[in-house]
Amino acid sequence: MSERVLSILAHPDDAEILCGGTLARLRKLGWDVHIATMTPGDCGSRDLSREEISRVRKEEARQAAAQLGGVYHCLDSEDLLVCFDAAHIRRTVELIRAVDPSLVLTHSPQDYMPDHEFTSLLVRAACFGGPVRNFDTRGASPAPPTAHIPYLYYCLALGGHDIFGVPALSSVVIDVSEVMEKKLDMLACHRSQREWLRAQHGVDDYLDTTRRWCAELGRLHGVDYAEGFRQHIGHAYPQDDLLRRLLG
Repeated sequence: MSERVLSILAHPDDAEILCGGTLARLRKLGWDVHIATMTPGDCGSRDLSREEISRVRKEEARQAAAQLGGVYHCLDSEDLLVCFDAAHIRRTVELIRAVDPSLVLTHSPQDYMPDHEFTSLLVRAACFGGPVRNFDTRGASPAPPTAHIPYLYYCLALGGHDIFGVPALSSVVIDVSEVMEKKLDMLACHRSQREWLRAQHGVDDYLDTTRRWCAELGRLHGVDYAEGFRQHIGHAYPQDDLLRRLLG
């Protein structure tokens, strides 16, 4: 059975922006790729209803994951309402157990919006809770506990700095130059977001903006394009640097 990587981020298109290149490189090594979002992006439109934009964005996310032969999962929370509560923890643990990944990627603990920060905390709790046999997810057909806590890495915050403008640090930087076009092809599947990002974020072309962010990080490390991560090495988590060993 192939090794599995699972990215769990808040919204559709977050994975493609923050770690799509790393997922593509792992896929080239033969890893199975799973991309999950906390929400279907139900607030990501000024024109469509929540139900309509959710359907659109889930399909876009499935198309993006399919670029890597991957699987898309949605935990069906709501935009702006991701929080650290029992229901969210149970759903996230159930996903960890169902996929049983060796490696998990999620948001930085400090990011530009609470959905991202709560997702980071939920994923951290779920990775730890996956093997805890007495934790009941209350799933309809619950997956068995995992055998171990997976490797956990935090993506760089969007734009490479925290909410105060302080540059974020990376413990490992991955050269994604050879897969940059694949990363952008995945991101291009999220067509519904161009107008939203222009109106809400002031980002006129999300593909060019993502390319620029990766290029800026790459220049600091002597490559064309890069993605950065920090490894969670708290007690009981794996301590060796898997991403560096595989891709660094």
